[in-house]
Amino acid sequence: MALGQARQEAENWSLDLIEVAPAAKPPVCRIMDYGKFRYEAQKKAKEASKKSSQTELKGIRVRPNTDDHDMAFKIKNAMRFLLQGNMVKFNVIFRGPELRHKEVGLEQLNQFIEATKEVAEVEMAPRMEGRQMTMLLRPKAEAIKKGPATAKPAAKPKPQPEAAAEEPRRRPTPKRKERVLIPPEME
Repeated sequence: MALGQARQEAENWSLDLIEVAPAAKPPVCRIMDYGKFRYEAQKKAKEASKKSSQTELKGIRVRPNTDDHDMAFKIKNAMRFLLQGNMVKFNVIFRGPELRHKEVGLEQLNQFIEATKEVAEVEMAPRMEGRQMTMLLRPKAEAIKKGPATAKPAAKPKPQPEAAAEEPRRRPTPKRKERVLIPPEME
């Protein structure tokens, strides 16, 4: 259809003539309500952004002399982050003479890899960056789909027994001790 005829047709319908594909030969145009078109496009974009999940980079820092209990706590947090779909960056920070024992830091990072191997894969292998050894883990897709359900369920509180509404409970009365009188000659 010719451009003039298309404009006339759009005006007859009280709509807009919108160029959809300007690179096509000949260019493609549509007759539609432009305000409604923009509103629906914004609505679709908003819905798509709601459904998309943003991955964050969570950081966990340890030192070469970090205790086993603290390491277990850090591993637990890393598992939680990975199950939420976030990437986890591990840093082993060396200070002073600790720098001579890089194998201790590597051992710790390998401990993290071993503990999270079911839910994570190594994105960036352990490497030295100045005074810190760094490693990056990415969650496995199947672990994210399962989600936190693989974690231990929270303990549910025990239900409280219902109080009897009929009559209040009475305290048992303590038994009285019998008094024994000792005659004076026996004393």
